[in-house]
Amino acid sequence: MKRYLFWMMAALLACTFGATQAAELVLGTGDVVKVSVYNNPDLTVETRVGANGFITYPLIGQVEVAGLPTAAAEKKIASLLVKGGFVKDPQVNMIVTLMQSQQVSVLGQVNRPGRFPIDGARSLLDVLALAGGISPDGGDFVTLVRHTPSGVSKDAIDIVGMVRDGSLKTDIELSGGDVVYVERAPHFYIYGEVQRPGMFRIERSMTVLQALAAGGGLTPRGTERGLRIKRRDAGGTLQILEAKFDDLVRPDDVLYVKESLF
Repeated sequence: MKRYLFWMMAALLACTFGATQAAELVLGTGDVVKVSVYNNPDLTVETRVGANGFITYPLIGQVEVAGLPTAAAEKKIASLLVKGGFVKDPQVNMIVTLMQSQQVSVLGQVNRPGRFPIDGARSLLDVLALAGGISPDGGDFVTLVRHTPSGVSKDAIDIVGMVRDGSLKTDIELSGGDVVYVERAPHFYIYGEVQRPGMFRIERSMTVLQALAAGGGLTPRGTERGLRIKRRDAGGTLQILEAKFDDLVRPDDVLYVKESLF
């Protein structure tokens, strides 16, 4: 329920602040377009942009449209129809019926992973909403991988922090070929004399005391004295640490609650 409310709030913020503005579609390889000319039904064609960036159109043949916005492609076809003496004053209309060239991949811990078309301007929050939002197992940070002129870039974006602060400065506008990956949220483990031993999600700035609460608290035989955390250091060596209530829980920590001797 909390995750659902979070994504409702995220969608509302995106609309309220206008994170993205409507942008004209740019055509690319694989896109399917429907082209028509007013009062010329014989010139209505639905065709696909080929690997060479061209479409085949009646009377004028091959027309390069890849890399053009739809409005520019309409003007180009109209100009060629006039230049060839086929139509005096053509009113060309182009509709993209299938967007294949501009798609974003959303992977990992989302409710509907897959590829989504960039049909106009789409921000990170927009695309996550299309993917059904982050699943209950998803983390607070999203990794954005994209191709740039200098190579491949990788950025970690704090989605939850963005919405909590009400600032959409990091709600980046996405482009075709971008990859959004939502990692699994970090977890800790608790066992021993607790009501609900097991694995639990680590919330932000979670303390040992909060971890005990997540485990349902102590059993009648449990004791708050002698709490231990089993934690691996950077080199992979297992450490056993004495835990205090205000210590922060780290990913993959194992918290052990002893049985009282009295």
